[in-house]
Amino acid sequence: MIPYGRQSIEDDDIQEVIKTLRSDFLTQGPKVQEFEEKLADYCGAKYAVVFNSGTSALYCAYKVLNLKKGSNFITSPITFAATVSAGVLNNLKPSFADVESDTGNMDVNLIENLITEKTRLIVPVHYAGHPVDMEKVWNLAKKYNLYVVEDACHALGSKYKGYKIGSCKFSHMTIFSFHPVKHITTGEGGAVLTNEREFYEKLIQCRNHGIIKGEDWFYSVEYPSFNFRITDIQCTLGISQLRKIDKFVDKRRKIAEIYNIELSNHSLFETPSEKKYAYHSYHLYPLRVKDSYRKKEIFRHLKEKGIGVQVHYIPVYLHSYYRKKGYKPGLCPYAEDFYQREISIPIYPTLNERDLNYVIARLKEIN
Repeated sequence: MIPYGRQSIEDDDIQEVIKTLRSDFLTQGPKVQEFEEKLADYCGAKYAVVFNSGTSALYCAYKVLNLKKGSNFITSPITFAATVSAGVLNNLKPSFADVESDTGNMDVNLIENLITEKTRLIVPVHYAGHPVDMEKVWNLAKKYNLYVVEDACHALGSKYKGYKIGSCKFSHMTIFSFHPVKHITTGEGGAVLTNEREFYEKLIQCRNHGIIKGEDWFYSVEYPSFNFRITDIQCTLGISQLRKIDKFVDKRRKIAEIYNIELSNHSLFETPSEKKYAYHSYHLYPLRVKDSYRKKEIFRHLKEKGIGVQVHYIPVYLHSYYRKKGYKPGLCPYAEDFYQREISIPIYPTLNERDLNYVIARLKEIN
């Protein structure tokens, strides 16, 4: 089976991890801080705090904003459930902006109409690695005194108007994920980047049970939180992987270019677009079926041929939990149409020419 995505682990990654396994530190040691510093430096942010998952990173980013219970946040329905669940677990209520039909990103022109007196936060999602038009989001946030947290779990290595996603040029915080199918991996892992010292200090506290440490043995639990800590073992892998991020992104872009050339004139498919302001890092290659009624047939055909396709995503508000909360089908028509037509096909740095050509051939034989 050719997967839609997978990790790219090489011998140098393994050797670096072995060194850490033989060291004095396995959990929170010097590699955690080193990874944070290198990640912040790569993205052009002042601070980075790393976590045991992208979900816990999201949870703590929302938590440190200290928003009033019942406050509203606006986000995209085309995202993994964690984007929204982390807000709900912080007693926030989601509103959903419909998406652009070509990128799958939230349509920033629809945000302002969703803002109410309870709105405190906008959470743009850089779907598949294509940046949202962040300057427009940031201008809205300044106009209404709102926070902006970028869900960039798909977008390490992407750029917006020349700025790396993660620089927090147009946001208060940016979230990354280091799951194996992402651009770099720590096994499981995540990060929050920010340029604000206050958030940085609070994120460290949220990661470690809500604890503030004092002199000698003294510490104080300021509020209940969880153990969201990542290990030195994972961060060693992350440091090694981060050295290769530009190479990984370049390979993904080359694969996407081949798909674009080979499939752009196919009568059944629409290929992803890249806006002028964007540098797309292609965490996913979201192919869209022009006739949605054929999606299941095509999906099953590719699976039968040994191609591990996937769908990203069921609109969040269509999940049973949100249906019970009163969210109904039809809320975001473009998002629902995008879901009905999207199939993620294989894209990852170690996808070889033979397998790539095989995927293209199986797609071209569909008529």
